[in-house]
Parts: sequence; structure tokens; C-alpha cells
Amino acid sequence: MAVSKRQARAFVDEYKLKGGKRVYLLGEGRLINLAAAEGHPAMVMDMSFANQALSVEYLTKKAKTLKNDVYVVPKVIDKEVARLKLKSMGIEIDTLTAEQVKYLASWSEGT
Repeated sequence: MAVSKRQARAFVDEYKLKGGKRVYLLGEGRLINLAAAEGHPAMVMDMSFANQALSVEYLTKKAKTLKNDVYVVPKVIDKEVARLKLKSMGIEIDTLTAEQVKYLASWSEGT
């Protein structure tokens, strides 16, 4: 149906129709965040999805006691997702010293 086709930019094809209208097709019609690969790689996205899923579970379990508000992901969920990700990659981490914890909690040193 198109009279012409051109690549408008990477992962964006422009189809010009007879009446002058244009249709833009992203990533050949596939999931753009996967097809274009300009976003976060899958190994980062899996942590985001895990955080989201566990946060929804947390909110569901606590629904009766929580106010209608915006909540930060609980640290315990964040830390567990990170721990499991590192474990899946064969990476072990050590525990922070009290001095390291104090440093990370302050803005008195570093940038």
C-alpha cells in the first residue's frame, strides 16, 4: 500500500501512503525495547521486573494496613533481588564494615 519506504532513523521505517499520510514502524513491529536494543539489556531488566513483582506482592500482602500512597521499594526486597542476581552470576559479595555503612549514609566525603 505504500508508495515509498525509507529509514527515518535507526529502527524507524517510514512508509509514505498514496494520500500523503505516513506510517512509522518501530523495530520492524517487534517489541521495541528488545528489537532496538538501545534500552537496558535483559540482564538489567530482569532485576527491574523482579523488583516490581516482589513489590506488588508486598503491597498485596500489606494492602489492608497501607494508605493509598506512593511507596519506596522496601530495602529488604531490593537487597534480595541484588543478592540473587549476583548469585546467579557466580559473584559473592562481602558485608560492609560499620565505617563503610556510615560513609555511604553521609554526604560529608566524596561526590
